[in-house]
Amino acid sequence: MNSSLLSCTMCLTFTGLPPLKGSSPFAALALFSQEISSLSVEPCEGEELVVTVFEIQEAEVPSFIKRELEYRFLAVLPETLEGKPFTNPAALCARYSDEEFFNIRCKGSKEIYHQHYGRYNIDKIWRDDILPCRTYLWLCVLAAKNLGDEAYNNFLDHTYLADRKTTIREYLASTGSGIMEEEPPESLKTRYGG
Repeated sequence: MNSSLLSCTMCLTFTGLPPLKGSSPFAALALFSQEISSLSVEPCEGEELVVTVFEIQEAEVPSFIKRELEYRFLAVLPETLEGKPFTNPAALCARYSDEEFFNIRCKGSKEIYHQHYGRYNIDKIWRDDILPCRTYLWLCVLAAKNLGDEAYNNFLDHTYLADRKTTIREYLASTGSGIMEEEPPESLKTRYGG
């Protein structure tokens, strides 16, 4: 994996709902607390992202797309932190509008939408009234920190809550204080270097 500077007018936002699976008590609690959002990229004037570029084997692409159902995949040409362009394009996970998601991913089918979200009484995926899933935010911050100061500070200062105003650094210093001190689920403690 390489840390790379992606020079584009994009920023990261915690706005989307990940596909919910099963009826776990954690899913119910997350829906109640509104700490349910996943992370996506969207246009944002004057922003630059430090990202991790990794390869996915061609045979794994269909399952990756299926797992990341709520995203639109954009072809981008990242640069190294030194400004050297990559020779190959990369895919970036960007958000769909709710209408695009319904028409493209669900093929305009209410039944398909119901299978992924409707059965949880969710009528909108991309929302501005939700907060990051605590464990997922913990993992994202830890991953950025493990990539070094440039990636860490970029993530904290150029990733926003769904309100598109509050940075993750501001959130962790206020309402989200304590998230980084929480114990992650046992299954994730060593997986991400925590």
